[in-house]
Amino acid sequence: MDRGTSMLTTNEVMAFLATADADSATLFYRDRLGLRLVAETEFALEFEAGDALTNLRVQKVAAVIPTPYTALGWKVGNIAEKVEALSKRGIAFERFDGLEQDQHGIWQAPGGGRIAWFKDPDGNILSLVQLAPVTAPPEPTQPIT
Repeated sequence: MDRGTSMLTTNEVMAFLATADADSATLFYRDRLGLRLVAETEFALEFEAGDALTNLRVQKVAAVIPTPYTALGWKVGNIAEKVEALSKRGIAFERFDGLEQDQHGIWQAPGGGRIAWFKDPDGNILSLVQLAPVTAPPEPTQPIT
Protein backbone atom coordinates (compact mmCIF):
# COMPACT_ATOMS: atom_id res chain seq x y z
CA MET A 1 0.00 0.00 0.00
CA ASP A 2 1.26 3.46 -0.87
CA ARG A 3 1.46 5.29 2.45
CA GLY A 4 1.82 8.63 0.63
CA THR A 5 -1.78 8.44 -0.58
CA SER A 6 -4.58 8.62 1.94
CA MET A 7 -7.53 6.42 1.17
CA LEU A 8 -10.24 8.71 2.54
CA THR A 9 -9.12 12.33 2.15
CA THR A 10 -11.39 12.97 -0.82
CA ASN A 11 -14.45 11.28 0.64
CA GLU A 12 -17.30 12.96 2.48
CA VAL A 13 -17.66 12.43 6.23
CA MET A 14 -20.92 11.14 7.68
CA ALA A 15 -21.57 11.47 11.41
CA PHE A 16 -23.71 8.95 13.33
CA LEU A 17 -25.87 9.21 16.44
CA ALA A 18 -28.76 7.09 17.69
CA THR A 19 -32.33 7.71 18.77
CA ALA A 20 -35.01 5.61 20.41
CA ASP A 21 -37.66 8.21 19.47
CA ALA A 22 -37.48 9.28 15.83
CA ASP A 23 -40.31 11.82 16.17
CA SER A 24 -38.54 13.65 19.02
CA ALA A 25 -35.22 13.48 17.17
CA THR A 26 -36.82 14.96 14.05
CA LEU A 27 -38.32 17.84 16.01
CA PHE A 28 -35.01 18.46 17.77
CA TYR A 29 -32.61 18.32 14.83
CA ARG A 30 -34.92 19.83 12.22
CA ASP A 31 -36.98 22.35 14.19
CA ARG A 32 -34.72 23.36 17.08
CA LEU A 33 -31.28 23.08 15.46
CA GLY A 34 -32.49 23.99 11.98
CA LEU A 35 -30.89 21.07 10.13
CA ARG A 36 -32.46 20.05 6.84
CA LEU A 37 -33.99 16.56 6.93
CA VAL A 38 -32.91 14.98 3.63
CA ALA A 39 -34.15 11.43 4.12
CA GLU A 40 -36.04 9.15 6.47
CA THR A 41 -36.12 5.38 6.25
CA GLU A 42 -37.23 2.67 8.62
CA PHE A 43 -33.61 2.58 9.86
CA ALA A 44 -32.54 6.21 10.18
CA LEU A 45 -33.09 9.94 9.80
CA GLU A 46 -30.56 11.80 7.67
CA PHE A 47 -29.86 15.51 8.03
CA GLU A 48 -27.51 17.98 6.39
CA ALA A 49 -25.26 18.85 9.31
CA GLY A 50 -23.63 22.12 8.36
CA ASP A 51 -22.79 21.97 4.70
CA ALA A 52 -24.01 19.86 1.83
CA LEU A 53 -21.00 17.56 2.22
CA THR A 54 -21.50 16.57 5.86
CA ASN A 55 -24.51 14.51 6.81
CA LEU A 56 -25.76 13.37 10.19
CA ARG A 57 -27.38 9.95 10.21
CA VAL A 58 -29.52 9.39 13.32
CA GLN A 59 -30.04 5.66 13.56
CA LYS A 60 -33.34 4.35 14.90
CA VAL A 61 -32.63 1.93 17.74
CA ALA A 62 -34.59 0.30 20.54
CA ALA A 63 -32.57 1.97 23.31
CA VAL A 64 -29.81 4.57 23.39
CA ILE A 65 -26.91 4.38 25.82
CA PRO A 66 -25.51 7.92 25.81
CA THR A 67 -21.78 8.39 26.23
CA PRO A 68 -20.44 10.69 28.99
CA TYR A 69 -18.50 12.75 26.44
CA THR A 70 -19.21 14.82 23.34
CA ALA A 71 -20.63 12.71 20.53
CA LEU A 72 -20.93 15.48 17.93
CA GLY A 73 -20.09 19.16 17.68
CA TRP A 74 -20.16 22.16 15.38
CA LYS A 75 -17.44 24.76 14.86
CA VAL A 76 -19.00 28.23 15.06
CA GLY A 77 -17.66 31.73 14.50
CA ASN A 78 -19.43 33.43 17.41
CA ILE A 79 -20.41 31.01 20.14
CA ALA A 80 -22.24 33.61 22.24
CA GLU A 81 -24.61 34.40 19.35
CA LYS A 82 -25.27 30.70 18.64
CA VAL A 83 -25.90 29.91 22.33
CA GLU A 84 -28.34 32.81 22.58
CA ALA A 85 -30.17 31.79 19.40
CA LEU A 86 -30.42 28.12 20.43
CA SER A 87 -31.52 29.07 23.95
CA LYS A 88 -34.42 30.99 22.39
CA ARG A 89 -35.36 27.76 20.60
CA GLY A 90 -35.54 25.88 23.90
CA ILE A 91 -32.07 24.36 24.00
CA ALA A 92 -30.72 24.06 27.56
CA PHE A 93 -26.95 24.22 27.90
CA GLU A 94 -25.19 21.83 30.26
CA ARG A 95 -23.06 22.70 33.28
CA PHE A 96 -20.22 20.49 34.43
CA ASP A 97 -18.61 20.32 37.86
CA GLY A 98 -15.01 21.49 37.77
CA LEU A 99 -15.40 23.74 34.73
CA GLU A 100 -15.76 27.49 35.13
CA GLN A 101 -18.56 28.29 32.70
CA ASP A 102 -20.04 31.72 32.17
CA GLN A 103 -23.72 32.56 32.73
CA HIS A 104 -24.58 31.02 29.33
CA GLY A 105 -22.75 27.74 29.99
CA ILE A 106 -19.73 28.61 27.84
CA TRP A 107 -16.34 27.33 29.02
CA GLN A 108 -13.09 29.06 28.08
CA ALA A 109 -10.50 26.34 27.38
CA PRO A 110 -6.88 26.96 28.40
CA GLY A 111 -5.86 27.27 24.73
CA GLY A 112 -8.40 30.04 24.12
CA GLY A 113 -11.20 28.06 22.52
CA ARG A 114 -14.74 28.38 23.86
CA ILE A 115 -17.14 25.43 24.22
CA ALA A 116 -20.79 24.97 25.19
CA TRP A 117 -22.55 21.63 25.54
CA PHE A 118 -26.17 20.55 25.19
CA LYS A 119 -28.04 17.26 24.87
CA ASP A 120 -30.43 15.87 22.32
CA PRO A 121 -33.65 14.13 23.47
CA ASP A 122 -31.79 10.81 23.78
CA GLY A 123 -29.07 12.25 26.01
CA ASN A 124 -26.33 12.41 23.36
CA ILE A 125 -23.93 15.24 24.31
CA LEU A 126 -23.51 17.78 21.52
CA SER A 127 -21.34 20.87 21.48
CA LEU A 128 -20.61 24.21 19.92
CA VAL A 129 -16.93 25.13 19.62
CA GLN A 130 -15.44 28.50 18.83
CA LEU A 131 -11.79 27.85 18.09
CA ALA A 132 -9.10 30.12 19.45
CA PRO A 133 -7.76 32.60 16.91
CA VAL A 134 -4.77 31.18 15.12
CA THR A 135 -1.76 33.43 15.22
CA ALA A 136 1.19 33.02 12.95
CA PRO A 137 4.47 32.24 14.66
CA PRO A 138 6.72 35.25 14.95
CA GLU A 139 9.15 35.79 12.14
CA PRO A 140 12.67 34.88 13.14
CA THR A 141 14.77 37.93 13.71
CA GLN A 142 18.05 38.29 11.93
CA PRO A 143 20.96 39.11 14.16
CA ILE A 144 22.50 42.48 13.45
CA THR A 145 26.04 42.03 12.25
